[in-house]
Amino acid sequence: MTEAVQIRETARRPFRHVFRQAGENGHGGSPRIDAAAHKGAATDDPMLRHWTPATGSADADLLPDLDTLVARSRDMARNNGLAAGAIQTLTDNVVGHVLRLSANPNWRALGRDKEWADQWQSTVEPLFQTWAETPQCDASRTLNFLGLTLLALRSALLNGDALALPVWLERPGEAWRTKLMLIEADRLSTPHGRENDTNIRGGVEIDRHGAPVAYWIRKTHPGDVYLAWQASIDEWERIPAFTPWGRRMVIHLHDKERTGQSRAKPIFSAVMRAFRQANAYQNAELDAAVNNALIAGFLESNLDPTAILDLFGGAGGGGFDQYWNEQVGGTPVRLKSGAFLPLPIGAKVASYNPDRPNTAFEAFQEAVLRHIAAGIHIPYELLAKDFSKTNYSSARAALLEAWRYFLGRRRWLMDYWLTPIYELWLEEAVNAGKVDAPDYYANRQSYARARWIFAGRGWVDPVKEAQAAQIRIETGLSTLEAECAEQGLDWEEVLHQQARERALREELGMSGPDTASVMQVQAPTDQPQENPTP
Repeated sequence: MTEAVQIRETARRPFRHVFRQAGENGHGGSPRIDAAAHKGAATDDPMLRHWTPATGSADADLLPDLDTLVARSRDMARNNGLAAGAIQTLTDNVVGHVLRLSANPNWRALGRDKEWADQWQSTVEPLFQTWAETPQCDASRTLNFLGLTLLALRSALLNGDALALPVWLERPGEAWRTKLMLIEADRLSTPHGRENDTNIRGGVEIDRHGAPVAYWIRKTHPGDVYLAWQASIDEWERIPAFTPWGRRMVIHLHDKERTGQSRAKPIFSAVMRAFRQANAYQNAELDAAVNNALIAGFLESNLDPTAILDLFGGAGGGGFDQYWNEQVGGTPVRLKSGAFLPLPIGAKVASYNPDRPNTAFEAFQEAVLRHIAAGIHIPYELLAKDFSKTNYSSARAALLEAWRYFLGRRRWLMDYWLTPIYELWLEEAVNAGKVDAPDYYANRQSYARARWIFAGRGWVDPVKEAQAAQIRIETGLSTLEAECAEQGLDWEEVLHQQARERALREELGMSGPDTASVMQVQAPTDQPQENPTP
């Protein structure tokens, strides 16, 4: 052990052991060293003795393993049905099929009033839709903003990182020049020859405070075999994180778990081994069941091996039909109701009862999947799409726990993806004179403040949950805006549509719905009624 290592080991455990004087516990001799105060740090426990993980920095622990984790994560999503379903479940619940801007400028910080904010919002939102709901927001002219966001979220789940480069492109017939070019996270890497540069971590160049100052993007994907012949395969481009006036040049969506972490890991990292083994076990059970199903029984006989081979058509024999004709006589008996099956002399049939399917298979797999579901932060019911053992109360509890995670992911997506991109578009709109925002660069964050409307949660029991929403609004615990947002709706559009429908009903002489009587409908319960009405 070197001197430096000895010093480090001595410094790491200055208070780990407690010395007791000889004779204190009834034993003589020199002072005794007790075990660690924390049992998890014990070195004399047989279960923990060989558990000595490294204590590296965030980047030192992750970056050497990142390529392997990403490759295995993608393979699971391609070939494991549960893993593919988990990714789809997460994208469906975090974003879903709805993504709408609800501009919410900080009018107090801007020295304005609420009426100005409402008018500004009604101007900005339709303009943003002309950019976000068309493929002109995509540099590849393929996806709209919802599609780009779903792809970025999926990339962040599978790879750990999602990367987008805002580019300025002028194209005929397109009103907006701000485009997004999504980059595979594999292209974010440290250039060859710069591996020992402590300021470049996984392609992210940082300053002495740990802030990213530039990103090193490989010009081609390292795994693209169609571009392997190009000379630029080993070339990188250094892209600054911001322009001199503060406009973002790279949007890096990743989830940090530790201080000083430059990249992120796939969501399956903690349960990858369990996923792999569960899939192998399931395939083994399926193969065994299929193979056992092919065996109907055994024919025990005193025939020599050559005759048995001829029985099944080998070595030029005529097969089973010929053998039956010679040994028993006539053609083989076909199965029918009440049939008697004659056998050759000296032969008997032994039945075959395979132990498949394995009766313990379902319970064991369910236990493993519950462990996996906890590791990727979703309930077992959502992972397995199995609600067969769930009533309303337990389903509601499971979904509430899931929505704590989904809402956290939504906030993460808003803060580090949606709002920064909205800010890029808004800068162009302001400079083009389409949006009035005096002193925009001095008040950028105040103008760009926004809420985002995603797909609705849905309802387990529509009657119960509609009644709960009504009670929350009437008691002041919620607002129409919040309740509509939970269902992926814009509250102002809902009110305008209701006004149009009410006016049309009056014009046609039709009465409106009796909402009071509707909301008084008794919601069903999980418990059966004592005296149900026939």
